[in-house]
Amino acid sequence: FRVAMPKYPTADPNYRIVAKQRSRYTHYYFYIRDPVLEPLALCVASFLPFSITYYLNGHHFIEQQLRHSGVQFRKDDNAFLWVADARALQAAADALSARLIRTRLEYWTLIVGPKFSKKDRHAINLGRYYSIQQVEYCRNLIFRRNFPIHQLFERSCDLGLLRLSADRITQVFGWRLHKRIGGKLSSVLERTDHGHHVLRAYAKNAVMRMYEKFSTFLRLEALSNNLRDFGLTKGLDNLDQVRTILGAVTDRFAAFEAQALDVHVNFPLFQRLALPIPTGNHKIPGIKLHDTRMLRLMEVLLHGGTRVLGWRSAEIHQAILSSFHLAPANYTLTQLRYDLRKLKAHGLLERDGRRYAYRLTAKGTRAALLFVLFHQRVCGPLAHSLFQRRPTHTAAPLSKLEAAYRRADHSIDQVIQLLAA
Repeated sequence: FRVAMPKYPTADPNYRIVAKQRSRYTHYYFYIRDPVLEPLALCVASFLPFSITYYLNGHHFIEQQLRHSGVQFRKDDNAFLWVADARALQAAADALSARLIRTRLEYWTLIVGPKFSKKDRHAINLGRYYSIQQVEYCRNLIFRRNFPIHQLFERSCDLGLLRLSADRITQVFGWRLHKRIGGKLSSVLERTDHGHHVLRAYAKNAVMRMYEKFSTFLRLEALSNNLRDFGLTKGLDNLDQVRTILGAVTDRFAAFEAQALDVHVNFPLFQRLALPIPTGNHKIPGIKLHDTRMLRLMEVLLHGGTRVLGWRSAEIHQAILSSFHLAPANYTLTQLRYDLRKLKAHGLLERDGRRYAYRLTAKGTRAALLFVLFHQRVCGPLAHSLFQRRPTHTAAPLSKLEAAYRRADHSIDQVIQLLAA
């Protein structure tokens, strides 16, 4: 704030003009080991309104609580590797309440913060308001060995970059996608120091991260820089609601990744869906694995927006035309209605109440993922080599790299022969 004299004299000789002003001033940092919250840092401003920023971590408090309770545990950095009593660990995490944090922060504010006399406090009505500027909530998936976690993480990043579109991101964070949504919606795979990779999903002022830690930890982290994105104020009293909301965000992200990973080649399902279904005096044809129209429809229906209120036929038709660059004459609305009828007959599609809006059922989501990923991850790579011009056997390899490519091509031929057998 800036204090200035008035331009013209007033009746009160002590009258001053106080206005906001951006300027640099000194901040004092204090690194304290609190007996309850353990290590914390304070940044105290030396100018009005003497704001104080606090930095603390919940894992330090949990560690201190377990020590006082006599519960044995192993901990490395900010991760608990093992604990003798899982319920005691959860109880220690739940004990970190807003009331406890405010009590300790007020104590240290009185010790290291600016001092005001009783007369000043009564005259200006001074007080402190504690708000949450940035908060993180993490969920750890612990494995015994590095082998499965590394494979799962690589596959999750692959599927995340492929399927984690803007609508999926808003679904994970529990928001509705609309034109006025602020911030950016994107998913990126970043490589940090020592070759570690981090999958990040950005939405408004929040970030969802997934990465490996200590070779046996798969960590999911939800971070928020503005709690108004979740419909909350930034007051410290909302800490329990923040914990619940961010915990649900990590649950939805883990469920999204698990749903994409828990898709294997289920040939009996292919066979059942390929059979026609009798309805009255006629039969509805089955869904074939090589049906391009059904594959396009399934890929569009996997769109996360269908889970909110469903899509009408005209909206689905327009999405297919724009996504696959088709002319309206090549795929008419009548053909779409016929394909929707096939999906509904096989139990893969459902209506939204009485509205003529459609969305995939739980069975339909798994079947659609199976069809789409089978074509993208199995049929696509296997069929890709069929369109490459193969060199003659009489030509000598020009390099070791070309010889390795020929050996790989021969191995792919053997895989195709085994699949045909």
